[in-house]
Parts: sequence; C-alpha cells; structure tokens
Amino acid sequence: MNEIKVLIVDDSAFMRKLIGDFLACDSRFHVVGTARNGEEGLKKALELSPDIVTLDIEMPKMNGLDMLKQLMRVKPLPVVMLSSTTIEGAENTLTAMQYGAVDFVAKPSGAISLDLHKVKDELISKLLLASKANISSSSHQHVRNSSVYNLPMGTKVNKMICIGTSTGGPRALQEVLSTVSKDISAPIFIVQHMPPNFTKSLALRLNQLADIEVKEAKDNEIVRSGCAYIAPGGFHMTVVEKKGQLSICLDTSSSVKGHRPSVDRLFQSISKISGYQKLAIVLTGMGADGTEGVIDLKKNKDALILAESEETAVIYGMPKSAVSTKLVDYIEPLRNVGSFISRYAQK
Repeated sequence: MNEIKVLIVDDSAFMRKLIGDFLACDSRFHVVGTARNGEEGLKKALELSPDIVTLDIEMPKMNGLDMLKQLMRVKPLPVVMLSSTTIEGAENTLTAMQYGAVDFVAKPSGAISLDLHKVKDELISKLLLASKANISSSSHQHVRNSSVYNLPMGTKVNKMICIGTSTGGPRALQEVLSTVSKDISAPIFIVQHMPPNFTKSLALRLNQLADIEVKEAKDNEIVRSGCAYIAPGGFHMTVVEKKGQLSICLDTSSSVKGHRPSVDRLFQSISKISGYQKLAIVLTGMGADGTEGVIDLKKNKDALILAESEETAVIYGMPKSAVSTKLVDYIEPLRNVGSFISRYAQK
C-alpha cells in the first residue's frame, strides 16, 4: 500500500507539529508539507499534490473556509476539518461540509490543546476514510423528476420515513431535504452520526434550506406529519406509538457499534410500529449501521428500503452493507432521493 500523502494546514505551530507527530507514528501516512494559512495552504496543495488535507478554520490572511472553497474549484481533494466544539465552530464546520469537506474532527477544547491526544485515533481513522472518499460525488445537478416508481399510494394510509447517514451525510441531507415537497403527509426521522451541538446547528441550517420544517428532536415530543426530526448528538432516538400518536424517545444508553445515535436503534424501533407504511433510506457513510435495522424492517411487509447508489455516495459503506442483505428495493443516486420521498409521501 502506498503512503497517504498529507498536507497539514493550521496557523498554530504547536498543532502542526502535534498532528505531524501523530501521523509520523503511522507508516500509512507521509506528511508532505505544512502551511500556516489558507493562502500558503492553497499554494502547497497545488505544488505538492497531497492525497488528503487537514484544515483548520480560523487562520490569518485566508481562512480555512475560503481556502476550501477555492481548492474545490481548482483541485478537488479530500479534506478533513479540525473544528472547535462551540456553536460557531459547528456552524463553520457545516459550511465546510457544504463546500466539499469529507469529514471533521472536533477538538475537545481550545484551538491549541494537549487534549487533541484524546482524538488521535479518531483523526487517523477519519484521514484513512477520507483518503478513499468519492469527492466527485457532490451531485450539484438538476434533480431528475422523470423516474416513475411503483410506490404504495392511497391517502388513507399512514406513512413514515426514516433516514440513516454518517460520513458525507450533512451535504447529502441538504440535497435531499431541500428537494422534498412541502406538502408531504409523513414525518421524517433522521440519524446523522455527529456530536452534540453539531446536530442542532445542522437542524437549523437544514430548516432554512428546506420547504418542510426540520428540527432537532426532543424527548417525549409528539410527532407531526411533514416535519423532519434529527436525533441529537449523544442520544439514541427511537419512535413509539402511544394512544394512536407517535412520539419520540431519547436515551443515553450504551452506544451501538460505537454510535450514539444509532441508525439501527431508530430503524428497529420503527419496525415495531404497526399500521404504517415505512420508507427507510440509507445514505452515505462508513460501516454497517442501519443494516440490522433494515433486516428487522423487512420482517414485516410494510417497509420499502432505499439505498444511495455508489456513484454519488461519498463513502459507499452503509449503503453497500444494506444492499448486501438483498432486501433493498431501490438503489438511487442522491439527486433522486428527494423526489422519491415526495412521491412516496404525497398527500
């Protein structure tokens, strides 16, 4: 296996050395250069042709967001952001994902922090993952509405939709939810693997872009049709039926396969609810979260499963795992998913 060439862009000399030392201990990586700001980083990215870039956001001369925007225009590369856990940091990180960053690592505390050692393993695993990412997957293409689906129809049928996603998910969710019709007659439940703060910022951002309401879910909340609920970071989200109404339950029980929230937990809870037609969607992400939930959903004859196609998935892990069950009904590029949901849940 060839070494993965890494360019480190950060205005802190301490952080540049710390990240460099982390990667020097792993034979799979080779740091080809460092840069102190976005201007220098952009120049070195063009000169050194790294396989991947780690990028800080707050820097002098040219910040990380401006560098990322220009880099994706002239030489698209996999980029992993280093982000603070503040609300502003979360918002900037989501902007970076919109611009094309593959993933991010949240710093445990301030911009210069020895606590970064706590996320060494996460940084390395995410760099390995990002090095394999399909960065050409950003499908800023016109949504095709020509596909005709043989979907269960009927205004008297209760329906619900659940979505699971991980790496590449924020951008995927933006594309999907911004194209969903405002008059759908079903709730949407979403698990996106993200830490606290980030899911709240994600919900606020998506709510501004979508015609439907998008919000971070609350415990014991009564579900409304036509609203999308995002599981808060650090909490499992499940759905239950009480006296003919759906409500949301949040809990902090043990993570499932390293995830909390867990797509499997959401899907499995929905599989237990009767009297509804269900659409489960597995979008871009690493690993197999959601696959066991798909199997449980398919034990009854009230669920359709859709997986994002390899051509548009940033990481074709979760969708691939779902497809491997041979229980997936539809495999669609991301650009078709919003119109699929609209047709499925039309009034």
